[in-house]
Amino acid sequence: MQKVYYLSTCATSKRIISELNLKELEFQFQDIKFEAITPEQLDEMKELAGNYESLFSKIARKYKELGLKDKKLTESDFKKYILSEYTFLKRPVIIYKKHIFIGNSKKVVETAKSILSNTQ
Repeated sequence: MQKVYYLSTCATSKRIISELNLKELEFQFQDIKFEAITPEQLDEMKELAGNYESLFSKIARKYKELGLKDKKLTESDFKKYILSEYTFLKRPVIIYKKHIFIGNSKKVVETAKSILSNTQ
């Protein structure tokens, strides 16, 4: 499977998609603002990532607005919040075969670039 969960309005997501040449590599794209993540898709991401927390964005504006930074969240909480509001998914999420790349840190992008370039 080759899939990208992203926001089309996010400049960082667009830059990473371009930098990794994902359109040329025929990835499927899902703009999570317009096509919500299903529980099955999130479970698939969790299987690759190991847990829901690694998929959860703690820099989302709503994280502070809802006072979540002051609460002890469980795995089921992370899942519930990601499914209820797209802003809680750390983006972009890139799935390539059995690899998952979550977020936009330099290390994640470099690792994705390395793995994608070695498989072409």
